Amino acid sequence: MVMPSHQLVRKGAELGFRIWSVWDPKQLEADFAPRLEEASEELLLVDFADETGLRDTIERTARHHEIDAVLHCGHGDSVLPVVQEAWKLGLSANPPAVYERLQVCEADDWAPAEAPRVSVETLTVNGTHHVVGVTGQRTTGAPHYFVTGHLHPAPLTEDERTAIGAVVEERLTAVGYRSGPAHTQVALLPYGPRIVSCRTHLGDDRIPLLVEIARGFDMEAAVFTGLEGDHPDVPSPFRYAEVGFFLLPEGRLETYTGTEDIAVTPWVHGARFPYEVGAWIAPVGDPRSRRAYVAVDGDTPELTRERIARARKDLVTVIRHTSR
Repeated sequence: MVMPSHQLVRKGAELGFRIWSVWDPKQLEADFAPRLEEASEELLLVDFADETGLRDTIERTARHHEIDAVLHCGHGDSVLPVVQEAWKLGLSANPPAVYERLQVCEADDWAPAEAPRVSVETLTVNGTHHVVGVTGQRTTGAPHYFVTGHLHPAPLTEDERTAIGAVVEERLTAVGYRSGPAHTQVALLPYGPRIVSCRTHLGDDRIPLLVEIARGFDMEAAVFTGLEGDHPDVPSPFRYAEVGFFLLPEGRLETYTGTEDIAVTPWVHGARFPYEVGAWIAPVGDPRSRRAYVAVDGDTPELTRERIARARKDLVTVIRHTSR
């Protein structure tokens, strides 16, 4: 697996899969590395900018350990070389042309920033696409519309949900996607849903955790059962789940308190604050600002929003306002 999360690798190991993980050390967060190494048969570190070295690592590892499948679990320039190498070895259900078509589509997809957006999580097994659920975005609003969190399920009508799922399934079918998860961003426009991006990996920002909280469905485990040909049986949601990023100002962290209290709050299902005193905090809107978050449950979207706000208030920080 290339660029897997430690949660995904742990779920696979629990199901009896032996997993070799490949990461670029420049992209792997320091606190994730030990967990990833513990759950993997081996953690292989390679510079993704060195395409020859990356391809060699995939081929050598696959042949030496008689690996059955190669999956790229992220996005970026490393996807196509990995898939090309996996296809050459007969270890990918999706031909490289699938990813080339998705790149072309993404270059053409556009929607205004103010349009509400949702993400659609799907699992494809033997060419059949299963919509797991639709997740709504929380944002700062005008003028920047920075993403501040996600709510699952998105509060939509059944007609809206059906229309959104249909455009996503149409895209996946059109590019020839045969197997694996996909995370598709969709803008809700007056004339209907429009795809903004479609990427062949699990949703980031802990969206799989929200699906599990709200539905009791383990998307990460389903990735592995899907490899064995099992189609997912996705239950209806029985509550809401929301992840909110801690909205911190840019600067150097001098002190912080409250993380212990947040972690033991009954409705909190996960929280992360990966900073030590002296660390630089990215501003809201920078993708790195999403590293610190809290995930909660609630009977209504209003309640989850309130619980996220309470957790943000419980985290007390002193940050010296300075650029990096």
